[in-house]
Amino acid sequence: MDTQLPTKRSVALIAVLAVASVSFLAIGIKAADDKKHAAKSDAAAVDFKDKGELLFNGTDLTGWRFADPGKAKIWSVVPVQLDPADKNKLAAVAETAAKPAGAMLRAHGDGTDIFTEKAFGDVQLHIEFMIPDGSNSGVYLMGQYEVQILSNFGKPDNKLGPGDCGGIYTIKAPDANPLKPYGEWNSYDIVFHAPRFDAAGKKTENARFVQVAFNGKVIHENVEAPHPTGGQLPGGEKAKGPLMLQGNHGSVAFRNIRITELEAK
Repeated sequence: MDTQLPTKRSVALIAVLAVASVSFLAIGIKAADDKKHAAKSDAAAVDFKDKGELLFNGTDLTGWRFADPGKAKIWSVVPVQLDPADKNKLAAVAETAAKPAGAMLRAHGDGTDIFTEKAFGDVQLHIEFMIPDGSNSGVYLMGQYEVQILSNFGKPDNKLGPGDCGGIYTIKAPDANPLKPYGEWNSYDIVFHAPRFDAAGKKTENARFVQVAFNGKVIHENVEAPHPTGGQLPGGEKAKGPLMLQGNHGSVAFRNIRITELEAK
């Protein structure tokens, strides 16, 4: 039987074709993966800033209570900016400056948490916040389950923990860190389901963060909170509870707090 050994040229050609095939396959996989991630990000973006009941009227603290009434004076309603003299503080906008709508300002110093008089179960929430450097606060759904607020601008996504800004405190780190520079307004858009209880009061389902978006970037989806996250109001888990804003740490300001009650399913 007559056979021919492959020449050096044919071997080289086969090698080139093999490398090209692998390269095209890798490019195709990467393109498909990029498309998948891009589609997920685009589809998941949420923004409830113009929807729901306005919990803060921009003028006073009607509808809110203090965990420690003796420290209530730490909170005020003023137009807010980053303190020009101290990057670790927020300050009221000077009387001579153009004054935007008032915000809930938790000033620098010894303070207390503030929470709504009204209680909620399943909700859709929009809230905007501003922090200086060196601050620490949080948004507590039902006064029990915290989405953290922390001054960690610029921290890489792969270094984030549950205690960083956007984290579900003690439970899950945020998927990204879109925190804006200190003195700028940020937003959370949250869809939250309260825990479920049977007729005897036994919990049958954990509380759940269906979705949390941070400045339009989804950072949590379908995250259960099997227990309060720490620093919560007394009384334990229940079917309904108030919205609480942490005020016993650093300076922070809030505005445009809107909530929509959802029908329990």
